[in-house]
Amino acid sequence: MSDAVLADTATVTPVPELAARAARTGSSPVRDILALTARPEVISFAGGLPAPELFDVEGIAAAFRQVLSETPRRALQYSTSEGDPGLRAAIAARATARGLATDADDVLVTTGSQQGLSLLATALLEPGDVVLVEDPCYLAALQIFSFAGARVVPVPTDEGGLDPVALDEIAARENPKLLYVIPTFQNPTGRTLSAERRAAVAQVAARRGLWIAEDDPYSELRFEGEPQSWVASFPGAEDRTALLGSFSKVMAPGLRLGSLRAPAALRRACIIAKQAADLHTSSIDQAAAARYLADADLDAHLERVRGAYRERRNALVDGLSDALPEGSRWNRPAGGMFVWATLPAGYDATALLPEVVRHDVAYVPGAPFFAGTPDPTALRLSFVTHAPDEIRTGLLRLKKALEGAHRVG
Repeated sequence: MSDAVLADTATVTPVPELAARAARTGSSPVRDILALTARPEVISFAGGLPAPELFDVEGIAAAFRQVLSETPRRALQYSTSEGDPGLRAAIAARATARGLATDADDVLVTTGSQQGLSLLATALLEPGDVVLVEDPCYLAALQIFSFAGARVVPVPTDEGGLDPVALDEIAARENPKLLYVIPTFQNPTGRTLSAERRAAVAQVAARRGLWIAEDDPYSELRFEGEPQSWVASFPGAEDRTALLGSFSKVMAPGLRLGSLRAPAALRRACIIAKQAADLHTSSIDQAAAARYLADADLDAHLERVRGAYRERRNALVDGLSDALPEGSRWNRPAGGMFVWATLPAGYDATALLPEVVRHDVAYVPGAPFFAGTPDPTALRLSFVTHAPDEIRTGLLRLKKALEGAHRVG
C-alpha cells in the first residue's frame, strides 16, 4: 500500500447507516421512566419490579453454595442449548401438576421469558407477516415484533380482556401468522381471560390457522379466585401454542431464567435460534435454580409473596378514589402486579408525568402500550414494589401533583 493512500485523510466516507429495524424501534418508555425515577426518594408505581425484601435470599444462596461445592465443574462449564436437564424436568413437573402434561424434552430454558418471545419471532416471522396483539399490549412484545419487521394489528379488549369475536373477524381479514396474548393478569391492564374466552381464542386459532404465543409470567401470583387453565390446554390450541414461563416474578428477576414449551418443530427452530443468540442460558444460574426447586418449598415462598402483594394491591386500589380526579376509573385485579386506570376526559397522562415526578412519585402513561389508537387518559400503576405505608404516601404525592396540574387540551 502506497504512502500516498495512507496519507490521504481528506476523504472520509461515513459508516453505513443502522439497519431499518433499529431506526423504527423506539426505546421502552418504562425503562426510560425507571432511569428518571432512580432516586431513592421517589415512590414509583412505574416499574413491575418484584419486592426485593421478599426474595428468598437465603434459599437461593444455599442453592448456589450447594451447586458450587458439589458440581462446580459442571455448573461453570458450557452447557446444552436446550438447558439444564434438572431444571427442565422441574419446569415440566410444575406444568404437569397444573394440568398441562409436559415432559422435560418439551421445554427449552431461556434467558428470561423475554428471550423466549424473541426466539419465537426469529423462528416464525418474516418481514411483513401479521401479528395480532391485545390492545393495549406488553411494550417489550411490541419492540420484538418491530425488530422482526412484522405488521402488528391490534385486537380490541374490554374489561374481560381480549374480545374473541373481534379476534375472529380480524383474523379472517388480516391472515395473521401469530397471536400474542397474556391471558392471566395481563400487562399492562391486570385483566384475566375467562375460561369461555380462552376456549374461544383456541377455536379461532384453529379455525384461522395461526400460532399462539401464550405469555404467562404472572399466573402464580393469584391471591383471589380460582386458577385458570392455560390456553394451551384447550381444544384446538394444543398443537399451535408456545407457552412462555418466567422465574423472574416467582423467584428473582436477576437470575434471568425463563422457559418455552412448544410443539416439537417450533421448539427445534427456537433451539437453533438460541444457539445463534447466546449458545445457552447461564449454566450456574440454571443449576442453582434446579437445586432450589429440589430443596426449597417454592409454593410456601409464593404463599408469603401473594399475601404481601394482596395487602399492597388493597392499599393502592383502596386509595385511588382519593388520589385520582373525580370521574377516574380503575380495576381491581385478582393477582399479578398491575392496576389499569383512566383519568377523566381532557387529562393527558403523558403530559402530566413531569409534574408528577417533581412530586417524587411516578406511574407509566398508558398510551405507549397501544398498537392501535392510544388512550391519552390511561396509566399503569404497579403495586408490588413498595410496602402499604409507602404506597399510601405515594398516593398522597400523586393527589397533590394532579391537583396542581392543569388539564391538557
